[in-house]
Amino acid sequence: VSDATALPTEWRQGSGARMILQDEDITTKIENDWKRLNTLAHYQVPDGSVVALVSKQVTAYNAVNNSTVSRTSASKYENMIRYTGSPDSLRSRTPMITPDLESGVKMWHLVKNHEHGDQKEGDRGSKMVSEIYLTRLLATKGTLQKFVDDLFETIFSTAHRGSALPLAIKYMFDFLDEQADKHGIHDPHVRHTWKSNCLPLRFWVNMIKNPQFVFDIHKSSITDACLSVVAQTFMDSCSTSEHRLGKDSPSNKLLYAKDIPSYKNWVERYYSDIGKMPAISDQDMNAYLAEQSRMHMNEFNTMSALSEIFSYVGKYSEE
Repeated sequence: VSDATALPTEWRQGSGARMILQDEDITTKIENDWKRLNTLAHYQVPDGSVVALVSKQVTAYNAVNNSTVSRTSASKYENMIRYTGSPDSLRSRTPMITPDLESGVKMWHLVKNHEHGDQKEGDRGSKMVSEIYLTRLLATKGTLQKFVDDLFETIFSTAHRGSALPLAIKYMFDFLDEQADKHGIHDPHVRHTWKSNCLPLRFWVNMIKNPQFVFDIHKSSITDACLSVVAQTFMDSCSTSEHRLGKDSPSNKLLYAKDIPSYKNWVERYYSDIGKMPAISDQDMNAYLAEQSRMHMNEFNTMSALSEIFSYVGKYSEE
């Protein structure tokens, strides 16, 4: 309920009965200083129910001023509508916790953050000798190795990826090669770097480092540190330069040092395999984009997107 819409929502319970759905109301549950935002499951709203948006309080009073709604109608909403923030403000908080400054109650939505001791634990850990954890570090790396390998192979493969390579990637890489030819750039390292910067390093590293962009989860400081190691390995695999490591190199660099050469080969093979694929014509690319637009036509609210763009334009109109 909390981040579904910026307007209060009304649920019709059959036979004329109605209920206003809110993030918080008198039925909101508080357990051990944790307050959970209400969801459809909390209200026991079954599948197939009729849900409608109702006017916000300010909208009702505007309508009163225009003499289209009575004062009684406006006051009806006054007591039962209480909106606690915009959906964007909720989405932008990671994790979804906002302590109530007066009561000390912490809010949670779908996932409760149990990691409030992160900083304290990190401070303590930093004082301990890192060699104590070396055996555990290597064991953990061995446990996760298959998952990291599978991730890299899925990303850097035209065949082992569960679905066909998107035409846009082939089209984009061919465009970069055409530009290199046009400007007389024949250094393979430059072409390799262009391709790495426009796809793996711009998109995939962001996804690896920030799973909360895709999933409604809290990323603890420990999880963040672990994902940073995988992301750094990913970036090193896309690099064309040699990394000289010694006994003083950080452990996260040494951890995957033996794996990076094979990962680099995967990256080079991936770019080479894409280069050997049949070229995509402008007509085919346009048809592909049109088909994508058609397939996802109902998944996005175009008016909402235009509203966001308008807000951005208004903010920076002079610039």
